[in-house]
Amino acid sequence: MRRLDLFPITAKIENDQLNIAGYNLPALADRYQTPLYVYDRATLDSAAAGYKSALASFYPGAGSVTYAGKAFLCLALAQWTQLHRLTVDCTGEGEIAIAVAGGVSREKILVHGVNKSDDDLKAAIQHAGVIVVDNLGELRRLHVILSEAIRAPQRGENLSASMETLRSDNSPIPQSPISNPQLLITNYQLPSLWLRLLPGVAVSTHHAHTQTGQHDSKFGMTREEILEAAAFCKEHGLPMNGIHFHQGSNFRDPEPLIPAIELALDLAKEIGFKNEWHFCPGGGWGAAYHEDELPHPSIESYVRGIAEAVVEGCKSRGLTLPHLHLEPGRSLVARAGVAVYRVGAVKRRGGKTWVLIDGGMADNPRYALYGAKYSCLPVTGVHEERSEVVSIAGPYCESGDVLIEDLPMPKIKEGDLIAIPMSGAYHLSMSSNYNGARKPAVVWLEEGSARLIQRRETTEDLLRRDEGI
Repeated sequence: MRRLDLFPITAKIENDQLNIAGYNLPALADRYQTPLYVYDRATLDSAAAGYKSALASFYPGAGSVTYAGKAFLCLALAQWTQLHRLTVDCTGEGEIAIAVAGGVSREKILVHGVNKSDDDLKAAIQHAGVIVVDNLGELRRLHVILSEAIRAPQRGENLSASMETLRSDNSPIPQSPISNPQLLITNYQLPSLWLRLLPGVAVSTHHAHTQTGQHDSKFGMTREEILEAAAFCKEHGLPMNGIHFHQGSNFRDPEPLIPAIELALDLAKEIGFKNEWHFCPGGGWGAAYHEDELPHPSIESYVRGIAEAVVEGCKSRGLTLPHLHLEPGRSLVARAGVAVYRVGAVKRRGGKTWVLIDGGMADNPRYALYGAKYSCLPVTGVHEERSEVVSIAGPYCESGDVLIEDLPMPKIKEGDLIAIPMSGAYHLSMSSNYNGARKPAVVWLEEGSARLIQRRETTEDLLRRDEGI
């Protein structure tokens, strides 16, 4: 069954029922209630191994793989990344805290963000191995914060304690220069800085909201700004040793990456990178969300396209091969996740059939945001004839609260369970409490083990932060 190929690699149909990792989905739904998200470890392991194998095959220099925390990050996922020695991409103080709690070491934390707050930067200084600098203003603020941090050893304090003071102190940070910038670089374990390039070239995606590399994007710095930032780092002794860019998310053709790689390597040569430098051409490699999009895009073709361009580009410019970083994003985690919902009502109106479920845009806003296309299977009666074309929507007070439109399905009735594959990325991380929705439970599946890794939110959770007037 072609639709089954969208599900985790352990998914099977037994007795006309959908199972994952040997687990009966109706039993899991009864135990943990719905909406319910399940993550299959075998699928995650397979994707991580695929990227590492491709890097080892196609790139003769050092390479590494980064997990996108924004796709979905919780304590268990952070711990899993370290079983594969993945770097974790964190956007801001909150994701940094989750990574640290999950045992991710400093050298494996990389911090992104288009408009990092001072608290984000202070958390990154304390816990991260790399900060990707998005703009010149951020670089100047980072310099000021580092200038203040360097005072700590002069007071006989340790740097970690100093940063805690900075985090909780609301007073203005003095605009003082680093008196001895080389002391900062040499004696303390502070993050390396990579500069984020805006290449001016977008990749082809299904919606403009998933493109990030075009000239009018809010992300990164132009060529001229990159050179200005590099000069600033050299002037002030800041530990800048890498270039990063990102062109879009969920694309399938690596060819548009080549001009951006060429531009980045030109800049690397102009800046004067020699030994021990780092290069990240972003991520966003695609994944099939609907049977019409199968097969899943090849990991090997993506890695090979990037690796060959970097090797040839460095050779032609006389550059040392950089440490190459890949950010697989959704292609590492999306297929591992499945969302399970229970049908509450079915409305048949002329030529339109609405299947209304107990989740929707509050746990998966991707259709509402940019028309993401999904598929679905009933949890039981999988092999029954697909006799109806249905649209699947949630309980929330928005006409945009739709997950799937016009999908052939067996006849669905109230109380049935449905399973939506490719739900591992950008669902729970973008979820909300709209209409008082409580975020779903998340269960980690392995052969012989089903563990709750994130409990369902309660009404008490919704009230916990509130104060009356």
